[in-house]
Amino acid sequence: MVVVENSPAVHHVVVCTLCSCYPWPTLGLPPVWYKSAAYRSRVVIDPRGVLGEFGVEIPADVEVRVWDSTAEIRYLVLPERPAGTEGMSEEALAALVTRDSMIGTGKALAAAQGANP
Repeated sequence: MVVVENSPAVHHVVVCTLCSCYPWPTLGLPPVWYKSAAYRSRVVIDPRGVLGEFGVEIPADVEVRVWDSTAEIRYLVLPERPAGTEGMSEEALAALVTRDSMIGTGKALAAAQGANP
């Protein structure tokens, strides 16, 4: 498994273009859309457009990188740390991380949406 880190300059998103390779032991069952032919083909061609459909707007100055999982290698996204979380414990930060944020089709929850520090 390879972990790629989102930052203010780069946003990562994961796909498996051949089938539906997915880190089941870490994230549980894959969402239906992850296995769909539409997601698997479109996220490679138009990642910003697909992310926009998920409600994730990526600024034009942020690079979007698409990672293609295979049977040999799986990718996991380390979400960018939300603003206002500097004093939060590891446990509280973990509560802000979602399955979609670890695929790249979402972002970590805002501090107000998760656990308190």
